[in-house]
Amino acid sequence: MRAPAHLTDRIPLTTAYRLHSGLATRLAAILRDVRFLAFASQAVFVAAALAVGGWLVSNLLHALEALGLNLSFGFLQRTAGFVIGQGPAMERTDSFLRAYTVGLANSLQVIVVGLVLASLLGLLAGISLLSGNWLLRTVIRAYVEVMRNTPLLVQLFFLYFAVILQLPSLADRVVLGPVILSQRGVWLPRLIPSEGFNLWIGLATAGVLTGLVLYFRRVARRLRTGEETRPFVWAVGSLLIIVAAGWVLAGGRPITVEYARLEGLRMVGGTRLTPEFAGILFGLVLYTGAFIADIVRAGLLAVPHGQLEAARAIGLSELQVLRFVILPQALRVIVPPLTNQYLNLAKNSSLAIAVGFPDLYAVSKVIFSQSGQAVQTIAMMMFTYLVISLVISAVMNVINARLRIVER
Repeated sequence: MRAPAHLTDRIPLTTAYRLHSGLATRLAAILRDVRFLAFASQAVFVAAALAVGGWLVSNLLHALEALGLNLSFGFLQRTAGFVIGQGPAMERTDSFLRAYTVGLANSLQVIVVGLVLASLLGLLAGISLLSGNWLLRTVIRAYVEVMRNTPLLVQLFFLYFAVILQLPSLADRVVLGPVILSQRGVWLPRLIPSEGFNLWIGLATAGVLTGLVLYFRRVARRLRTGEETRPFVWAVGSLLIIVAAGWVLAGGRPITVEYARLEGLRMVGGTRLTPEFAGILFGLVLYTGAFIADIVRAGLLAVPHGQLEAARAIGLSELQVLRFVILPQALRVIVPPLTNQYLNLAKNSSLAIAVGFPDLYAVSKVIFSQSGQAVQTIAMMMFTYLVISLVISAVMNVINARLRIVER
């Protein structure tokens, strides 16, 4: 018996409706899925970024073509035509690449020396901020507040023009023992290797390694047995004995000290810090050291006060408390923000152009102004600063990982 015609006509429509409803439900479920929305938003962002980047690159290529330029780095082999008076030796006939490496060497010199001096200054100033001496604490606090609340560029101008350039001339120079100050620069003693230096430096290196091994072995024995093993005395004693033995075996005086002296109208001998180098170096050290001082102060205060009381209760001196109890625990708090200040010092070194020091930025500016290749030069400069920052971050991350408390 056949079904009525009106029923047979509605069966396909009902099936299609069910299929359509199922697809709509699945599509709605997909559109409401957080994972799909996250993927779709990221895909749209990437597509938009690629579109904008492609548009910018296209405009850049058209502009360079109109100027008769390209994105090649072959210009680095062309003759620079200028001389950099500070840093590694450079001739006027050297290439732009040589000039760039000289600027990089000057920047690295400022950064490396600045990091070491700023760390020492910040550590001493941070400890002094917690000193019981009211005068010392007040003076250091004033220094920190002035440095932190004034622009670095203003400090550089003041230090260079109002301090360094106002020093006496060479005839009226200021002599502070082996250090000579004048408006022409700062002269320091210079160490000159002589015959037998290689033997002595090899033995001195062996002495340092021996001292480190003895120090850690004596510390481990003290922790294991509880007896006083005097690791510092053993380490320094072994180092001095090996260094003295190397001095004798090398024939005596493997290193001679050369002091600066005035001959006629110029200084001879020693190591000279030019006014420009001294200005940017001391400016970065004083500025960054103020920030590091507050970081050190906060790290010391972060150590529970009970640790201090317990260390004093077992008879440790104040120096031993600071060295063996407070600082090792405070370093876990100090290192992460300290990394930021190290990165700031490296990037702030580009302000050396304000005092006329030929660092990486100053030399790069001369290169792209003479070659016309601004895009490549700026890209090289940005990449170089990026590498420097990544290296500093990697080293500090390794130190931070070594200081981290190991959990089960």
